[in-house]
Amino acid sequence: MRADARRNRQRILRAAREVFAEHGIDAPMAGVARRAGVGVATLYRRFPTRDDLVRAAFAHQMHACARVLHEAVADPDPWRGFQRLVETVCELQSAERGFPEAFVAAFPDSAREHAKMREKASQELIRLIRRAQAAGALRPDFHPSDLAVVLLAHSGLVTALPGDRAASRRLVAYLLEAFRAEPARGTLPDPSSLPLDGLPLVAGPRPSPA
Repeated sequence: MRADARRNRQRILRAAREVFAEHGIDAPMAGVARRAGVGVATLYRRFPTRDDLVRAAFAHQMHACARVLHEAVADPDPWRGFQRLVETVCELQSAERGFPEAFVAAFPDSAREHAKMREKASQELIRLIRRAQAAGALRPDFHPSDLAVVLLAHSGLVTALPGDRAASRRLVAYLLEAFRAEPARGTLPDPSSLPLDGLPLVAGPRPSPA
């Protein structure tokens, strides 16, 4: 690939991550091209479909998730593996706001190789969950789809408080404690620095003194 073609590709991928973070992965492809400063024809020449673009834009994050999932399944302590998986995916989500939707989204079955990767990942996740439940560490009613719910909940926090890693770590710690078969009641990470008057339930007009 020529140097100018590589630069165009990198600009497109960077723009795609920004646009998907702001408007979701269904954002118009023309908006991505405009943000990247390239023509729509150039974008489609590099990425014929939206799914091609989404996969390429978040390839690093997807591979990181696949690696940590593999390591979690191989960990002799299934709870430690499960905990590290949840923490890592949420860290990736904090670093790249468009990632969770791409992670949760179902891609077309016509992308055969990607479909096989998703199937393998699903099997490994189910195996990890069952091992943690069999060990008495993970509550028996936890379902694999609950991980998607975790990401969607965490996504709301990341959107509202971008860059607040303390709030992210604390929420993840709360969720992990809720998933334990027997909560350890350990010490939570430090709280967020968000002031209470920034919360919606206390942010309305103050009552006049009597």
